[in-house]
Amino acid sequence: MNWFTRVRNSLGFGEEKKSTEKDLWIKCKSCQEMLFVQEYEDNLSVCPRCEHHGRIGADARLVLLLDEGFDLLPQPQVTEDPLRFKDSKKYTDRLKEARAKNPHDDAFSVGSGTIDGRAAVVGVQDFGFMGGSMGMAVGLAFCAGAERALTRKCPYIVVTAAGGARMQEGILSLMQMPRATVMTRRLKQAGLPYIVVLTDPTTGGVTASYAMLGDIHIAEPDALIGFAGQRVIQDTIREQLPEGFQRSEYLHKHGMVDMVVHRRDLKETLGTVIDYLTPSKAA
Repeated sequence: MNWFTRVRNSLGFGEEKKSTEKDLWIKCKSCQEMLFVQEYEDNLSVCPRCEHHGRIGADARLVLLLDEGFDLLPQPQVTEDPLRFKDSKKYTDRLKEARAKNPHDDAFSVGSGTIDGRAAVVGVQDFGFMGGSMGMAVGLAFCAGAERALTRKCPYIVVTAAGGARMQEGILSLMQMPRATVMTRRLKQAGLPYIVVLTDPTTGGVTASYAMLGDIHIAEPDALIGFAGQRVIQDTIREQLPEGFQRSEYLHKHGMVDMVVHRRDLKETLGTVIDYLTPSKAA
């Protein structure tokens, strides 16, 4: 590095340009087009060129679905790192890193409010927090949302996005599958709708439990939805899987998903489904 370059870097020349370029542009992961960030965000993080649905966080999802003025349920307190797990990093360090990058303490957030004036509780899984992995905090937050729906006597809507169970919590994470399943049964016994919105990606233990137990399953376009990965399935059955396997449209065609809905139409669609499933107005 020559003298001029050292002086230039020490004075920070070029840093503002790099920051500006990063803040102004984003590349679509599907069509690879460069998009203005503002245009992309105004379009609900959907590519205006190819309609690819990007991943969005829990807060953005709650604002998208619920009317203004909803309540955010507090995050449940759980024992952290009960197994004292360590791989390349300590689990506690991974949690600290995830919390530094996210507005919430774990991957599942619950809002209680209304959807176009209809009472509803909405739980959102955030893939940005450790891949949306399901641990004890996620299981308890899911149950807290169901309890609020039971108290309010209104529908419970869950938006899924997860890579599966959180391996750092071992069997304790897998125990959240039956725990969540029990809560969906309680909703059914109370005659309250349980609606699932499947987003990209929804896989693993989440798919094997509450993601596929809804009265209605709605999916965003081209979302990856499945249990095991495609390569694992192909290696197991030793057959080539069809094109689009484990994508929303394929699952809709084969009866595993009730409808595929564009993000801009999701709130209106949920309102219609709520009206259909709850003819009498919820309290």
